[in-house]
Amino acid sequence: MRTADLFFRFLLSATVLSAVLPARAQQTAPPAKSEYEEQLNHAAAPAYSEQLTNQLIALRDAALSDDYAYRQVKYLTENIGARPEGSAQAQAAVEYVADQLRKLGLDVHLEPVMVPRWTRGQDAAELVEYPGHTYGTSQRIVLLALSGNAPTSSEGITANVVVVNDFQELEKLGRDKVSGKIVLYNVHFDRAKAANGFADDAYDEAVLYRGLGAKRAQDLGAAASLVRSVGNADYRIPHAGWSAAANIPAGAVTSEDADLIADLAAEGPVRMHLVLTSQVSAPVQSYNVVGDIKGSEHPEQVVVVSGHLDSWDPGTGAIDDAAGVAVAMEAAQLVQQLHLHPKRTLRVIAWMDEENAGSGHNTYAKVHAGDFTNYVAAIESDLGADHPLGFLAKVNPQALPMLQPVQGILGKFGANLIKMNDDTGADIEPMSKAGVPAFAIMQDARTYFNYHHTAADTLDKIEPHWLQENAAAMAVMGCALADMPNLLPR
Repeated sequence: MRTADLFFRFLLSATVLSAVLPARAQQTAPPAKSEYEEQLNHAAAPAYSEQLTNQLIALRDAALSDDYAYRQVKYLTENIGARPEGSAQAQAAVEYVADQLRKLGLDVHLEPVMVPRWTRGQDAAELVEYPGHTYGTSQRIVLLALSGNAPTSSEGITANVVVVNDFQELEKLGRDKVSGKIVLYNVHFDRAKAANGFADDAYDEAVLYRGLGAKRAQDLGAAASLVRSVGNADYRIPHAGWSAAANIPAGAVTSEDADLIADLAAEGPVRMHLVLTSQVSAPVQSYNVVGDIKGSEHPEQVVVVSGHLDSWDPGTGAIDDAAGVAVAMEAAQLVQQLHLHPKRTLRVIAWMDEENAGSGHNTYAKVHAGDFTNYVAAIESDLGADHPLGFLAKVNPQALPMLQPVQGILGKFGANLIKMNDDTGADIEPMSKAGVPAFAIMQDARTYFNYHHTAADTLDKIEPHWLQENAAAMAVMGCALADMPNLLPR
């Protein structure tokens, strides 16, 4: 359960509707609509037919009373567990999702992807000399190796620690003061930004040091590189993640331990013993899972709904990103449940290797690039499972009026924002760059980076009702794009 504002939670829970349209709206009287939805029908008349509007309302209401997505997240996290690229669990997740989509009646196939194999070894560190040190003792440091880690031997290394607050400080120190040392980037995650709804911005600022820190330290001869964990909660839990490969050990320490090291280093020399044997090994074959509900009129035109299957190994990958996969699956499940027949193909993709090299979406782009002119839109969910506020969109501004009916329908539970943004998710970025209209579900991410890439990313962090709202957002937007009269302008 998230630690969100109780009043906010009360308002959200009060929006659930139980009415669901019968299978075919044209054969059965539609459910009673609010005055706002009646106005919406009239205002959107030439754009959306009354039948389409009623179908989208039915999708929304069905999602808000259904537990399909939660059951998928539960199985992926509790029955399969963490899903690092190249692992047995990742393969089990591929097979499970493919089987579930086949049971829904989708046309399913697996697309091969070569992925790096991440193997977690021993991650350990201790301070062995520091100001005020008691002879014969040490202080344990809690950390995790990053994916770009060049492993130490099992005996590890021992070296002095240099603490810097940014790349400029590192450069000012120069090779003479960095060579042979362990560099610690003590870069704080901006909690104020996160608390005020800009968690993504705070993450983007801090994650640069996780991604590029080891390489920059290596260039100055450092023996190893450590980064303060990129997250906004202090539970002495380190955050795993990707780091550009550098020929030195690389890890993330908890914020508490980063503070400890920085405080001691301000008083005098600090010496650390470091063991990081985790490593990326030779690529192995994995798969993207692709499942289609073929369009009834234009099967060559495709709307993608998606999330990524792989996860980091400390937790079980519930919010990152079993939730995204599950709401994409539920979009298809609801279409089948309500016996809808979109004009265009609705394609569910469970991506592999979003967390490391991005080989899943890169391979997909190479194989399908020639078809992207026929892609109507792509949607991704990869920011957790908290209350959805709407969508980030990278589209032609002239497309926005065409989406107003969707905003009206999702406004029932406050998911009606559409914010123009260049970043709509890593996995659909190749499509976006090719001109495909792109959308990302915009979740309330104020607490997302408390758990992101940590051992605390587990099923209990998902509020089932908010997951239902995410499924409703994905289903309504996906099906509107698959069935609206006109294509979005590019």
